[in-house]
Amino acid sequence: MSARAHTKQWRAGVLGATGMVGQRLVKLLSDHPWFELTAVAASERSTGKTYAEATRWHLEGPIPERARGLVVKDLDPSLDCDFVFSALDSSVAGEAEEQFARNGYPVVSNCKNHRMDPDVPLLIPEVNSSHVNSIPVQQKNRGYDSGFIVTNPNCSTAGLVLVLKPLADAFGMEKLFVVTMQAVSGAGYPGVPSLDALGNVIPYIGGEEEKMEAEPQKLLGKWDGHRFIDAGLGISAHCNRVPVVDGHLECVSVRLKKTATISEVREALRTFEVSEELASLPTALKHPVVVHDGEDRPQPRKDANTGHGMAAVVGRVRECPLLDVKLTLLSHNLLRGAAGAALLNAELLAARGFLKSRKAEPSEVEQATR
Repeated sequence: MSARAHTKQWRAGVLGATGMVGQRLVKLLSDHPWFELTAVAASERSTGKTYAEATRWHLEGPIPERARGLVVKDLDPSLDCDFVFSALDSSVAGEAEEQFARNGYPVVSNCKNHRMDPDVPLLIPEVNSSHVNSIPVQQKNRGYDSGFIVTNPNCSTAGLVLVLKPLADAFGMEKLFVVTMQAVSGAGYPGVPSLDALGNVIPYIGGEEEKMEAEPQKLLGKWDGHRFIDAGLGISAHCNRVPVVDGHLECVSVRLKKTATISEVREALRTFEVSEELASLPTALKHPVVVHDGEDRPQPRKDANTGHGMAAVVGRVRECPLLDVKLTLLSHNLLRGAAGAALLNAELLAARGFLKSRKAEPSEVEQATR
């Protein structure tokens, strides 16, 4: 990583800053060592107000002081920042993100709209950091200059693929079956009505199963310099909403290409570590997969915040009578699955030189008189 990445403060904007994921991003940016929050944007009903006036704050602690007085702008691509995070509703995200990219802004998106575009990286840095190499092709295809779009996956896909990566590397995979139990915060605010959620399980989340069956193919596939090549896995997903606040729990069965003992599978998961480049990113974990030995773990209440919410926690690794291996995994849907994922993507882009300042560097005289 370059020394510049350690010292340069890139100016970040957040689109959809008043929503649940937007609020998480605002909070995470409040003390980030590389990024400074300088712009917030949201729907027309919020524009012109200060962030404190426009936001119904749902997170622990007060609104960060740096954000309170920022005036909420509309989605015009003229924000005072070097790049933007997009936490917009999918009804407006597609065109808005393209407009910002056309106007020179790198867009780090949490939205579904462009995830499966053939020239847009769908990125988990610990899994497929080489997919950022598609950015110049995207820029050429779309006539972008310094702008581009990078996405992170669906919240339930994020933890799943992070756990599948070490298994794919060590043994190869042929097919998998996954059943999710997803937290209500994944539906945003106000989300699922309490009388629907409490004491209940809702066996349907619109579009979720389709995302879980499609996105791992791209994430675990390859960029060949021209296009993304799918991993060719057989995937079946069942997605359920359960009365848990934060944390998506998933029960997974996997067929491996190579024969492996349960102890070998556990060891592959336990020893999975990222490169020194990735480990040095502020939000990254050297060992992003945590394996529990207890028979009753992981649990959302106890384990969702492991690794500041950026770990995937695995337990109950055992033989599967239908496939080869089955296990239970947990990840924090708003951190590893959303805001934290986008932040980590931006850090990788910064470290690899994809983020540039959109204003002239101050002269030595200006620096000396500040």
